[in-house]
Amino acid sequence: MAAADGGEDRGWSRVILKLSGEAFAGDQSFGIDQAVVRQLAEEIVEVRAEMEVEVGVVVGGGNIWRGTSGAGEGMDRAQADYMGMLATVINALALQDMLERLDQDTRVQSAVDMADIAESYIRRRAMRHLEKGRVVIFAAGTGNPYFTTDTTAALRAAEIGADAILRGTHSGVKGIYTADPKLEPDAVLLEQVSYIEVIQQGLQAMDATAITMCRDNDIPIVVFDLMERGNIRSILDGHQIGTLVTQ
Repeated sequence: MAAADGGEDRGWSRVILKLSGEAFAGDQSFGIDQAVVRQLAEEIVEVRAEMEVEVGVVVGGGNIWRGTSGAGEGMDRAQADYMGMLATVINALALQDMLERLDQDTRVQSAVDMADIAESYIRRRAMRHLEKGRVVIFAAGTGNPYFTTDTTAALRAAEIGADAILRGTHSGVKGIYTADPKLEPDAVLLEQVSYIEVIQQGLQAMDATAITMCRDNDIPIVVFDLMERGNIRSILDGHQIGTLVTQ
């Protein structure tokens, strides 16, 4: 079925939007750029208002703390990862605040209990929120160390029956390339690859655990430039944006 503006309707009614923590920093090296958060929130609100698509969001925390960086400096890896989980909660609350300033009802669900500021993650409650038109932001990763927020996105997508994961990139990266485009100027943007190709060729999409989970549950992934305004809407309208990872 053709979408209203010429794209091909993908038939996705529920998606997980994966936002990297680094994207929240914008051009800064650290912290939260409110202009970037507003842009992301406006795009989510537009999709919710104009399309029949339920949106769950998984946020990273790399703009504040990366567990692997702490572990690389000698910190206990589990402790460093727990610190990273807390960083994702900060980003989730910032996004929730902006969404609600734009009149979008939103819930933050945390995999680590912190009842004073967020709901605990409960699968059926999350699904009910989505059915009622709320945006659900999943924070604190899986609640376990040694797992990335990419894996969290795959896990939550499988749990709530999402039709796809939209995995946003930043810094001008438009999708998956044959090589790192920052190091190889001749790297080619791939329009579509299979899960197994991503794993076997070591392509920069999501970590191997997340890719395997998506493959096992037949959840397509779109890797795209998050910072180019309108891309989320265009993907859902069926346009070729970024790279599609599928069977």
